[in-house]
Amino acid sequence: MSTATPTIRSVRARAVVAPIARPVKTAFGVIEAAPLVLIDVTTDQGVTGRSYIFAYTKMTLKPLVHLVEEIGRELTGRPIAPFDLMAAMDARFRLLGWQGLVGMAVSGLDMAFWDALGQTAGQPLVTLLGGSARPIRAYDSYGVVDPVADANDLKRSLEQGFKGIKIKGGDGDAANDERVVKGVRALIGPDIALMIDFNQSLDPAEATRRIERLAPYDLHWIEEPVPQEDLLGHAKVRETSPTPIQAGENWWFPRGFAEAIAAGASDFIMPDLMKCGGVTGWMRVAAQAEAASIPMSSHLFAEASAHMLAVTPTAHWLEVLDIARAILAEPVAIVDGAVTARGPGLGLVWDEAAVARYLV
Repeated sequence: MSTATPTIRSVRARAVVAPIARPVKTAFGVIEAAPLVLIDVTTDQGVTGRSYIFAYTKMTLKPLVHLVEEIGRELTGRPIAPFDLMAAMDARFRLLGWQGLVGMAVSGLDMAFWDALGQTAGQPLVTLLGGSARPIRAYDSYGVVDPVADANDLKRSLEQGFKGIKIKGGDGDAANDERVVKGVRALIGPDIALMIDFNQSLDPAEATRRIERLAPYDLHWIEEPVPQEDLLGHAKVRETSPTPIQAGENWWFPRGFAEAIAAGASDFIMPDLMKCGGVTGWMRVAAQAEAASIPMSSHLFAEASAHMLAVTPTAHWLEVLDIARAILAEPVAIVDGAVTARGPGLGLVWDEAAVARYLV
């Protein structure tokens, strides 16, 4: 184990389209496979820090690869001190703004920097952050489902010990949402948390109507009922909702969460490591959640999120939507419906044969 601070020697990014076990249907279309950008940060000590980001569509893969490598080139030779590097990237993109692809690239690099530090120290990231690895309660995340056609998959989730199931709505009318929620609730029983995600597909008035209609089915939360940037709309829906409102996967960096919390936009929050500023940003968001007594869950990136939720004072749920399983040598492990952080660093190791197969 080295005691010297490592420096950045090189940054490499690769684009893959990884198969996923279940296509994810949302109100806006179907995700059939996972377009990912794999990030490798090599240090002067021969350690490689790894992370990945989710491009949502193949269209953004090449721009993201280019951004990650260009930003990495500018940072080459600098010590891996993530807070300092985040400040440098903030200054670099202050005039441009760093939402969108730039924000994703910055966040992905931050995760890789922290992974490199964990590997250099020979410790899991959670330990490096002052916590300890522990099982984090997880829910299995689905797209739009049919209670009959998808019954076997849903039962398999219960057999894995999941105590929560999330489905998506908003792809049809209110009657269809009720049919699906009613069917899934009957299938999983009263003791499993059931969440529904509208993926920003409704306006506040329609969201209020649908939430009222779904109230008898004891939903654990209603996720992103209206467009993510409509903080006042979220707050308006929340005022009368009998079910807690969840949001945050599309709020950018700690400032975005500060504005959302000030607006009273949500009962719960769920940062996405790729949009909130990576590990560095997550820690700042977690402090806000603690100060406001807001339960905080994760979005995607189960491997890294298990580390982060273990040091989050208001940790709530970890989302399992296993988009990287096909390219990892050691995919995320579900034990009794929970995920425990693994190391060193983030515990990510590429299956290079699979990476070569899915490279684009």
